[in-house]
Amino acid sequence: MNELQQRITSVRQRIARAAAQAGKTEAEITLVGVSKTFPVEMVNAAVELGLTHIGENRIQEARTKFPQVTGRPLFHMIGHLQRNKVKYAVKLFDLIQSLDSISLAEEIEARCSKLGKTMPVLLEVNTSGEEAKEGCAPSEAITLLKAIDRLPHLCVEGFMTVALYSEDPELVRPCFRQLRGIYEEGRSLNLERANLKYLSMGMSNDFELAIAEGANMVRVGSAIFGDRRNPA
Repeated sequence: MNELQQRITSVRQRIARAAAQAGKTEAEITLVGVSKTFPVEMVNAAVELGLTHIGENRIQEARTKFPQVTGRPLFHMIGHLQRNKVKYAVKLFDLIQSLDSISLAEEIEARCSKLGKTMPVLLEVNTSGEEAKEGCAPSEAITLLKAIDRLPHLCVEGFMTVALYSEDPELVRPCFRQLRGIYEEGRSLNLERANLKYLSMGMSNDFELAIAEGANMVRVGSAIFGDRRNPA
């Protein structure tokens, strides 16, 4: 618990410094703790220490873990979502960050319509251009936004990206800048249902740079929970 508390405190301090340099406050940055591969005991300890947003990458892990989580954090789906797992996702998660196609959106729409609920979503954009990464192409993001805005049981609340992994910030920065441009273009549109407020960018290795480039939501795993190969 002490080590976990130190990590959370350190991350919050780093967020506060980065936010201040960007002319924001720590309170304006939503911290999502990514608990992939870590046991529910660590998640519960983190929630007890004040973490209010928890992200998971895999549906099966969430189905096992979430019913045992104490308190009531908000749960974020941040990994690739397959259409055949949507029926579980719409019940498990409070926000789906990885919507990247109209076919997936239509499946979420159908499932939410049956449940009588509206699902908040972020549109995932592949700003790095890497084939291994998920997300729609940047050139398709606004078209996808407009198409999804017509679906009555979805509310687009912003955009998400996974930047290029590099030690050179000048290689990473363009990924964040591109998504911010898309976000700002989206906010300039007259949309019916969307409420664009989140720019989800940055992880343990680059969240300070992401905040400098406009992120107001960061997804932090190892800097909070430790090395996934040897959870501590």
